[in-house]
Amino acid sequence: MSCCPTGCQCANLPKANPVIVIHGGAWAIPDKLEVASREGVKNAARVGWEVLSKGGTAVDAVMEAVKVLENDPAFDAGRGSVLTHAGEVEMDALIMDGKTLDCGSVATVNNIKNPVVLARKVMEKTPHTLIVGEGANTLAKEEDVEEADKEYLVTAAGVEEWETYKKYNVAVSSLFAQRGHDTVGAVALDKGGNLACATSTGGITGKMPGRVGDSPLVGSGGYADNESGAVSTTGHGESITKVCLAHRVVQSLESGASPAQAADEGLKYMFDRVGGSGGAIVVDREGRFAAEFSTEKMPWAAITLGNMEHGFLPGERNKEQL
Repeated sequence: MSCCPTGCQCANLPKANPVIVIHGGAWAIPDKLEVASREGVKNAARVGWEVLSKGGTAVDAVMEAVKVLENDPAFDAGRGSVLTHAGEVEMDALIMDGKTLDCGSVATVNNIKNPVVLARKVMEKTPHTLIVGEGANTLAKEEDVEEADKEYLVTAAGVEEWETYKKYNVAVSSLFAQRGHDTVGAVALDKGGNLACATSTGGITGKMPGRVGDSPLVGSGGYADNESGAVSTTGHGESITKVCLAHRVVQSLESGASPAQAADEGLKYMFDRVGGSGGAIVVDREGRFAAEFSTEKMPWAAITLGNMEHGFLPGERNKEQL
């Protein structure tokens, strides 16, 4: 027999305190991009939080937050993408719904303003999980996804970096200390207790055409499961793929680790096994979150209970009220 009074609204009460966490890529970010990177992730967090605070879904929140980052030329995703060895744009993105485990990804798309929007179309409008190249562009036209040309997507800095690459023939691995690895991502928990993740990247300068890293790969670039947590990763794509970093972090959560412990364990394992560095943002089903990285810098921001936390350097954790 229910102890609730007549007219009880218990069913309408939030099941969880919403959380949004953002990252802007784990790499050796130059000083000239520090302010823009810090502000960019904070802006994205505010947009995602606005969705959640109005009762929106975690999927909506991560998509809208990543769109902000894709529209910001400070980040290598959407506008701010870099050029392949052949001088073309190839972008990848992923989105995943932890409630159903539905997911959608696109890879090597070259004229889409917001790849994360197209990834969501794959998840919701097709029976597939990953569509690449020409097929992805065909879907974009069918679903009226906004397009953008190379002049919009690649900044002057991106062109200059590509010209430097072509002049000196710098290997992709060497560019990790420069630009080209700053994947962006978001994870969220909504009032209904549902989790989601999204990850997007504009590639690596000078990469082999057709190369796909971890970002659009479920279990590597991101993973979300209501029974455990949501993760978005960043860093050296091949290393992340080899250890399925996002799923490894989720498995640690399932084993009882906190978000910080799970992220740290995954990053340490990746370095020990394959010598790769990177970062991860994590939120678990209880609303606990973490932003951990093994690189020099990673801009991140999180909002919950009306308070923002953000950082950029190892160990940095600033707090402010909205």
